[in-house]
Amino acid sequence: MPLEDKFSRRQIDSYYESEARINIWEGSVRSGKTYISLWRFIKYVQNGPQGEYLIISRTYDTFKRNLLPTICEIVDANQKWFSGKRELHLFGKIVHVVGCSDERAESKIRGLTSSGAYVDEITIIPYSVWQMLISRCLMGGAKIFGTTNPDSPFHWLKKEFLENNPDVKSWQFTLDDNPELTNEEREYLKRQYKGIWYQRYIEGLWVQAEGAIYDSFDDRLHVLDYPLSRAEHYIVGVDYGTSNPCCFLLIGINRNKYPNVWVEDEYYYDSSKHQRQKTDAEYASDFKKFIEGKSVSAIYIDPSAVSFRLELQKQGVQGLIEAQNEVDDGIRLVSNMLNNGTFKICRNCSNLIKEIQSYVWDPKAQQRGVDKPLKQNDHACDALRYSLFSHFFNKNSNSRSAADIERDYREAMGLGGQLPAPFQETNYFYPA
Repeated sequence: MPLEDKFSRRQIDSYYESEARINIWEGSVRSGKTYISLWRFIKYVQNGPQGEYLIISRTYDTFKRNLLPTICEIVDANQKWFSGKRELHLFGKIVHVVGCSDERAESKIRGLTSSGAYVDEITIIPYSVWQMLISRCLMGGAKIFGTTNPDSPFHWLKKEFLENNPDVKSWQFTLDDNPELTNEEREYLKRQYKGIWYQRYIEGLWVQAEGAIYDSFDDRLHVLDYPLSRAEHYIVGVDYGTSNPCCFLLIGINRNKYPNVWVEDEYYYDSSKHQRQKTDAEYASDFKKFIEGKSVSAIYIDPSAVSFRLELQKQGVQGLIEAQNEVDDGIRLVSNMLNNGTFKICRNCSNLIKEIQSYVWDPKAQQRGVDKPLKQNDHACDALRYSLFSHFFNKNSNSRSAADIERDYREAMGLGGQLPAPFQETNYFYPA
């Protein structure tokens, strides 16, 4: 089989050209960058200097889910993975696996001298971790390999490392650089994104988030006068507030009808408008009336609302779950659900509809390279994000973040064992 049938020219070029101190594969989702960069890192471990190596991912679970299966396809069957130690033993060398989800993770690699490292999704690890990693990979010409989807053009990775840095080589990937994708699969992925997400995750552009967050929302497309079917069950999203508005959203789910998911009812109490704050006990009583007679399978509550959660438990409310508060991933999920047409909002949910239309990016945060919603008129939007992300994330491929869509479709091409023969030759010449 010709080499180009297994790897694209962009993959082949990046494999052989990645000899800089820092090598970064960037671009669209499902473009083949993660797959070829792992081949390159493993080859580097095989032939690189003696010592210990690092793989850094946002969390240990994301490593196990998104990187480990591909690594196991690439390396020989006798290579060892030690889950208890969180170590890979490759070619007689130790590769430590480290989860770095926040600034505190910098201490995990402090003091370690590394002969090389691989970083999954560089833009979502903390800046302090990246800086510490560079200092840990300083001796003996150690190299760093990593991947990223585009982010804000003001992101530190773009400004400090991808622009005019002599120690960095980078390669831009698009959907066309993955030979495993069919035209149908490419078109399917393109339909999943709109606006900024399309520019970043399909076109591979570093663009700034501007204006409305849910810019694809259309009252004519996304608002129903009434539910079109009976719900199989309901979930509820809760954004708790005392001086700020308190919001509950009742969300219907029916896997066999269109739409599959809809917001059927809302509770919205703004103490500033009513000139009176309610107690936790009063809110809990209102909540019980709100869900009365409904088959509620899960209640996703604002993780900071500890006192209200305790009051609900005290009043016998079951199925309380602390919501996952992943802002960026949650926004992407809601945006995808609006785009694919299976999520609607009933017209009586007037506060949610109003907030979605006025939910915008914070321009001051953007100047720091951070995509962050402006914290005003966002209580119903938060309740929506809490519930949809917590309930659907990682349960089906359409509901995952851009990074997970890329990884879970897998960029593996079914090549096991040793590297393909051409990759084993250091003096290999590219085909004409």
